[in-house]
Amino acid sequence: MSTTKIPHGNDKVTVELTVKELMALTGVRFYNNHSVEISARKKLNEVLEGTYEIAQREDAPIPYQLLS
Repeated sequence: MSTTKIPHGNDKVTVELTVKELMALTGVRFYNNHSVEISARKKLNEVLEGTYEIAQREDAPIPYQLLS
């Protein structure tokens, strides 16, 4: 069994969602308005990308050009 290490994996993030977006993420279907789920997933992805970019910059290796 392999384990995936996620830098800063236990840090907390804050995402602002509407009640409808939260409900859509829990599985409630809005058949007349699919954009609610899309909006919620976009917000989650934006926060995840922002968090990952911060962690990646902190743990990034030194570029080869700067070694000499």
